[in-house]
Amino acid sequence: MNRIDQLFKDKPGNILSLYFTAGHPALNSTTGIIKTLARAGADMVEIGIPFSDPMADGPVIQQSSDKALKNGMSLSILFRQLRDIRNEVTIPLLMMGYLNPVMQFGLDNFCRNCMETGIDGVILPDLPLDLYLEEYRETMKKYELHPVFLMSPQTDNDRIRLIDQTSGGFIYMVSSSSTTGTRDSFSPEQIGYFERINGMNLKTPRLIGFGISSRETFSMACKYARGAIIGSAFIKMLDSKGDDEASIRSFIQSIRIG
Repeated sequence: MNRIDQLFKDKPGNILSLYFTAGHPALNSTTGIIKTLARAGADMVEIGIPFSDPMADGPVIQQSSDKALKNGMSLSILFRQLRDIRNEVTIPLLMMGYLNPVMQFGLDNFCRNCMETGIDGVILPDLPLDLYLEEYRETMKKYELHPVFLMSPQTDNDRIRLIDQTSGGFIYMVSSSSTTGTRDSFSPEQIGYFERINGMNLKTPRLIGFGISSRETFSMACKYARGAIIGSAFIKMLDSKGDDEASIRSFIQSIRIG
């Protein structure tokens, strides 16, 4: 069973997934951060593929991507760094990024490397669902990769139903139509959106992302989905306090419920 499916089977709620950009804050910090997150209690890790034009990301993730590229990070280097990660890490790992670097690397080559390094799923926000179904589905299926698709408040119900049929492991439920970043709370409109989606009784579990930055926002997200994804707030912490075990463990503990 795919590790993502196993996680959602074993844990009914309060799932915490952490996103950070590979190659940030330093070129060789990626595997250390993943291992520390796993030890500190993260349920899942999304490894960001740095890209020069991250259109859906806010300034924090944009800056981390720019720094990672300046540090020399590339997909080839990232896969070499991750080669032995499964000797120590058992939690689900996903790659998240944009379609352009993946296509430059070669889709088949990318998916094969993902399988060989133990990556469980891929999130490509700018991959059109129709294109995936027409051209990419068989390749990802061949390499046992879950394709995770995004929905937003603007996604219509028919599209949501198609995403529910197609997304592997979980659906990435974008909390707002803006770019990524930290916020203090959810608006009544966002709560209404969460409730509307709950009322659709989708079969695929959901994690809420964009704007999750504290125990309060994580707890609120967990009332409307199986858990949440934190990116910008974690990257801010790496920038301000570093990637040592004590800092990462303290951050996880500040988010965890109970």
